[in-house]
Amino acid sequence: MPIFNQSIRRKIVGIALGLIVLMLVTSILSMVMSSQVGVLLDELTNRYIPAYSHLARANVRSLERALALRRMVMTRMGAQSDEEAYAARLRDFEALDRKFEEEAETARKLINAIIDDPRTYSDNAALGRIDVRIETAVTELRRDLDEGNAKLLKQIEARDMAEARATLEHLDTQRNAFDQRVDAIRAEMLTQVFFSTSQVISRQHQAIVISGVVTLLAAIVGFAFALLVSSGITRPVRLLLAGAREVEAGRFDKSITVSTQDEIGELAAAFNRMTEQLRHNERIRETFGRYIDPKVVQGLIDRPEVAIDGERRVMTIMFCDMSGFTAMSEGMTPRGLVKVMNHYLTVMSAPVRSNRGIIDKYIGDAIMSYWGPPFVEEDEQALLAAVAAIEMADQVPALQRQLPDLLGIRAMPAPCDLRIGIATGEVLTGSIGSELMMSFTVMGDAVNLASRLEAVNKVYGTRILISQATAEAIGSRLELREIDRLAVAGQSAPQAIYEVMARAGALTGARDGLRAHYAEGLAAYRARRFDEARAAFSAALEAVPGDGPSRIMLGRIAQFEASPPDEGWDGAWRLDSK
Repeated sequence: MPIFNQSIRRKIVGIALGLIVLMLVTSILSMVMSSQVGVLLDELTNRYIPAYSHLARANVRSLERALALRRMVMTRMGAQSDEEAYAARLRDFEALDRKFEEEAETARKLINAIIDDPRTYSDNAALGRIDVRIETAVTELRRDLDEGNAKLLKQIEARDMAEARATLEHLDTQRNAFDQRVDAIRAEMLTQVFFSTSQVISRQHQAIVISGVVTLLAAIVGFAFALLVSSGITRPVRLLLAGAREVEAGRFDKSITVSTQDEIGELAAAFNRMTEQLRHNERIRETFGRYIDPKVVQGLIDRPEVAIDGERRVMTIMFCDMSGFTAMSEGMTPRGLVKVMNHYLTVMSAPVRSNRGIIDKYIGDAIMSYWGPPFVEEDEQALLAAVAAIEMADQVPALQRQLPDLLGIRAMPAPCDLRIGIATGEVLTGSIGSELMMSFTVMGDAVNLASRLEAVNKVYGTRILISQATAEAIGSRLELREIDRLAVAGQSAPQAIYEVMARAGALTGARDGLRAHYAEGLAAYRARRFDEARAAFSAALEAVPGDGPSRIMLGRIAQFEASPPDEGWDGAWRLDSK
């Protein structure tokens, strides 16, 4: 409809103008009908009732005229005739005679005015008959009275009182007959008055009913018009509200269809463009989240200055690598290798994310991840990283069973296992790269140390090695074993490294004995009591045969027996020496 293509201002103004027009139409109609009722009332009060009143007064004048005639006769019939009194009575009689005719004539004029007025409905035929009857009655009365009065005056002048009385009685009879005719005319006139009164009442009632009906219709039409226009405004507003709630809930696939071309239509079009842009941004975010951890993406959106300026923070870094991957990949097709790698990385990434870690990157079969503010609290990061490492190690048996099925072979050509290194320390976080390509990552000694610890697992035959700072942050919340002191190139002093053995309280008796014997042997080894150290490490191997660190330490003791260490030896193993 064209009305919905108007602006909201025009719609509101149109509603107001429409209601004003309806009010004006109602008012004009009421005024017209009131004026018609007024005309009827004016005719009733200024014509019908006065005409009836003049007829009644004509009857009265007739009686007064007859009385004046009798007084005149009585004056003449007195013993001493008074000419002056008689002349006065005669003048009164003639004056009443004129008034009688004037009343009758005035009544006729009013009746004819009613007949001639086209604005009102009246029974013109009945009124015409009344006019004719008045004229006839007055004319006949005038003729008869003129003859009788002349005869009576002659008889009075002749002093013929007997004849005068007879003539007077005859005149009374004529007057009575006239009065009866006038009474009949008055009754018919009263009927017309009642008819006019009923017309006034009917028109007044009709005016009230029509005004009420028109007012009701105007109200209904105005309400329907306002409802129609307001629904055209409120419906798209409700659609916009529903769309806004969908967007608030993160659902950007809802578009709004609005047929109006007003401001709300423009707003709906802008809303659709906004949701389309949000869908586009969400697709970018989802795609971006496959390459960068979604929490990092959100952090960069919330605090873009971190990516630009960088920050120094204490974080916990983890490196995870698959042992035996090179030998395993040599006999695979590219498609099979991609299938295995994707499955392996999916399985191993799940514990990192479930423990609120951030996956920084995949480097071949290696995974680099980190924990730290603002993603986790600083006192939780080391524990979460170690728990994630335990959960990743727990996935190894299932992974070893799944890989042959993925490749369609009976058994893997080479066994696979994990090596995990974890270190805690101050690192630099920020966007690192060139003008063409940037990467949000972490850098620092803790990153290098975590990478070295992952590689050192191969030397000691362990799965999870952590730095001294990480072990101190974990405390007794996990079962740890100090393995050695490691001196890394670029660091001034060696630091202890620890193996994560199990969750707190989850060690078996054999592994608990292993840890106790190994701690004794390590203390003796550092004190250069190599015989005691050999015995303790041997006891550790008896508790858990094949323990890698114990075998490594026994091998070192054998070397030191053949070639004793220098006097300044501090019991640490220098990574750059191997």
